[in-house]
Amino acid sequence: MIAHTIQAALAPVFVLVAIGNIMNILSTRLGRIVDRARDLQKMYAQTTGAEHDLVVQEMRMVDRRIVLNNRAIRVLVMAGLAIGATVAVLFVEDVANYPLERVAASVFMISVALLMWGLTLFLQETQAATEQLRVPEDYLESHRDLD
Repeated sequence: MIAHTIQAALAPVFVLVAIGNIMNILSTRLGRIVDRARDLQKMYAQTTGAEHDLVVQEMRMVDRRIVLNNRAIRVLVMAGLAIGATVAVLFVEDVANYPLERVAASVFMISVALLMWGLTLFLQETQAATEQLRVPEDYLESHRDLD
């Protein structure tokens, strides 16, 4: 029986590995965002006029990205905990010989929903980053034909 439980627990464990990999990506991104925020804070005191306004505008976007990234990490941690709970329920079911399939299925569905929520937040953060990194129209010189 325990061998069957270990086999049943493998799928949630693979999801847990995927969640860990996504969190690793988010943590790396968060570090880069924080570094940029620190650079902008230094520039804040050294700029005036239109340049200062651009720094403030970017700081607002960086702040939004930090919030989205942090929320995504928090939700993915909850998804990971729910995956762990799913595995625990599977083993309790086996050891106690008590039918908990519906509990395990429910907790697993909650973890998948949390994973989807975390990925949605990750998508929002990457979209915010893309908006922030657009090349200003002045540099593109769209009025010129370079062909």
